Amino acid sequence: MANTTQQPPENAGVTTAAIESTGPEPKGLAIPGRKQLVGDKLYQLGVLLSLVILCVIMSFLSPRFLTLDNLTNVAAQAAVSAIISIGMFLAILTAGIDLSVGSVLALSAMMMGIASDRWGFGPYTSIAICLGTGAGLGLINGLLLTKLRLPHPFISTLGMQKMARGIALVVTAAAPISMFPDQVQYLGSASVGGMPVSFLLVGVLYIGMWLFLTRTSTGRHIYAVGGNKEAARLSGIKVDRILNLVYTISGLTAALAGLVLAGRVNAVYPLAGLDYETDAIAAVIIGGASFFGGVGSIGNTIIGVLLIAVLRNGLNLLNVDSAYQTFAIGAVIVIAVAIDVLRQNVLKSGR
Repeated sequence: MANTTQQPPENAGVTTAAIESTGPEPKGLAIPGRKQLVGDKLYQLGVLLSLVILCVIMSFLSPRFLTLDNLTNVAAQAAVSAIISIGMFLAILTAGIDLSVGSVLALSAMMMGIASDRWGFGPYTSIAICLGTGAGLGLINGLLLTKLRLPHPFISTLGMQKMARGIALVVTAAAPISMFPDQVQYLGSASVGGMPVSFLLVGVLYIGMWLFLTRTSTGRHIYAVGGNKEAARLSGIKVDRILNLVYTISGLTAALAGLVLAGRVNAVYPLAGLDYETDAIAAVIIGGASFFGGVGSIGNTIIGVLLIAVLRNGLNLLNVDSAYQTFAIGAVIVIAVAIDVLRQNVLKSGR
């Protein structure tokens, strides 16, 4: 392995201590500077405080907001976005993006419906086909980026967004498929102790992903690739393999979200998942991840998911037109990205 003293760029979010840890017992991520640490903690606190303030405001504006039924509904609605946001977080962590998650969700769910309704497969085989379709499409996204050397995942995932949506419409003649067995509906419709199983699944997935990113060499390599791909490559990290893994996971989580959505409404339809990538991107950036790559925490992403879910739910309770809701989410994305850029500039000027 070549010995290099190349330093990551100032916006990397990781240091060479993390990049050089390529063995089975990798070193931990280097401790960030005091200014960056304090800034990140303040930002996280600000996002959490924003969520609390939003909940307080909505509780005053609508007496139905704090009812058990509504809070359960918020959790169920947030589950799909939260699952998709796991894959989106990984993509953005590597300084990339996945614009295809909504279409991958739709096609994966439609393949499950076709397998169950037309091919006569059992529920578990149909579920496996759903998850396999999503993982396969995600892997194709990764290969388009790493083998064809497309300049940015924006291009490959945008292409996949259109292709997957088109295939979903063609194979079903734009018709929905409904009436699934209980095994398929379970993740989306069942509850345990009043809590939706889908949101309990979210908790398990987020804890698992946190352990993966912080306790394994592969997880640390994902941060390193996001911080500086060239330095990571020179240090012996198999960058292409990491990127293929990231986009495969993104496709898999999109398919899992499709399974949850199908169980919730007991139907699949080719236009499912429209604009879901927008909410996922917003949740990840609001949660503190950086478009520059190498910076972010999966735990904070769920706060971003809940903030958007609460905002949407509150606007629905107030009977706000859907067009204004779309505008509000767009404004939140712009503000979050602007704050991200401002944070990076402040960190640069302080060094």
